[in-house]
Amino acid sequence: MIIKPIAHIENDFTKKFGIPRQSRIAKSLLSKIVFEDEFNDRNALRGIEEYSHLWLIWEFTEAQKDKFSPTVRPPRLGGNTRVGVFATRSPNRPNNLGLSLVKLERVENTVLVVSGADLMNSTPIYDIKPYLPGFEAIPDAKGGFADNYTDYTLKITFDQKLLCKLPKEKRAPLLDILASDPRPSYQNDPERIYGFEYAGFEVKFKVEDNILTLIDIM
Repeated sequence: MIIKPIAHIENDFTKKFGIPRQSRIAKSLLSKIVFEDEFNDRNALRGIEEYSHLWLIWEFTEAQKDKFSPTVRPPRLGGNTRVGVFATRSPNRPNNLGLSLVKLERVENTVLVVSGADLMNSTPIYDIKPYLPGFEAIPDAKGGFADNYTDYTLKITFDQKLLCKLPKEKRAPLLDILASDPRPSYQNDPERIYGFEYAGFEVKFKVEDNILTLIDIM
């Protein structure tokens, strides 16, 4: 069976670097889900406002590989420890499919405005399903090695003048992204200056002793 995109996402990330590692890390980050012409029918969204959260099934378009690898090296384990691909959410998967939980903020005609997405701009979306808390919320579930990083955040220092370069609605999402530490986990050079594109700006920062210093927004 051949599947085709039903929609694509529009947001402030045009490159992979800087995108939150998981959905809902940057909860204030807004994105739009825009349906392709064939599926751009308001009837297909009838009743969707009754749900607060949605599952997105989408494609890792920047993680194409010709050969299947049964193991991967998760960045959170230092980039050297191998575990089974099906025991991770690595983008290097047999079918390059991603799964993200987002919050539905509002519906604008046939456009879904969501928050907390971890997708790059223009990413194709193959399906959308409602999140059902009565069936899918499991409070005592185990999260494997990821449980060790659920509370991991960096302290951020910055000059307020830098942040004022951004439109007001873009500032809180950027701080959420920086606090989650966008660096590759195996890089820990306190002198290295990192940068990523966000909302049409280049964001520069460095990290030392779990303190992120915002250097510039250009």
